[in-house]
Amino acid sequence: MASFGHVAVGMAAGRLWKPGRPWRAMVAFSALSLAPDLDVIAFRFGIPYSAPFGHRGAAHSLAVAVALASIAALAARERSWRLWLLCAAVAVSHGLLDTLTDGGLGIALLWPFSTARYFAPWNPIPVAPIGARMLSARGLHVVLVELIEFAPLSIWSLWPRATASAR
Repeated sequence: MASFGHVAVGMAAGRLWKPGRPWRAMVAFSALSLAPDLDVIAFRFGIPYSAPFGHRGAAHSLAVAVALASIAALAARERSWRLWLLCAAVAVSHGLLDTLTDGGLGIALLWPFSTARYFAPWNPIPVAPIGARMLSARGLHVVLVELIEFAPLSIWSLWPRATASAR
């Protein structure tokens, strides 16, 4: 994924969490949604893509998503089960959305119990090139497809809410 879909999920979560003033929440949830892709740093350390700690490996697992959600919920000013559940949904969405891509080696959703990598049976999202290759015709294609696929979620997230006086 080119990450636009992950940001759209974060924006929608921010809108759900803080309907009146969602901007800070949108940024925070988008960062949480994007966090698993920090595993691309593994390439700099010579860790192969296919390794358990390679790209789309452990960092994309359900276990790490739950851990990230717990850290995010604890770091928030307001603590509640509702917030933790929303954080968990956002964090888990990253790996699940990546299973919908049409390339790569799959996602290690069940790490640390299994290093097997999975794809969903349907793959409507083109896989994004990594690094500078994103600045290519293929990268532009991926971005445009994601913009279209995630437009409804993005539009809903940004659509102005009716004020109490307008209701």
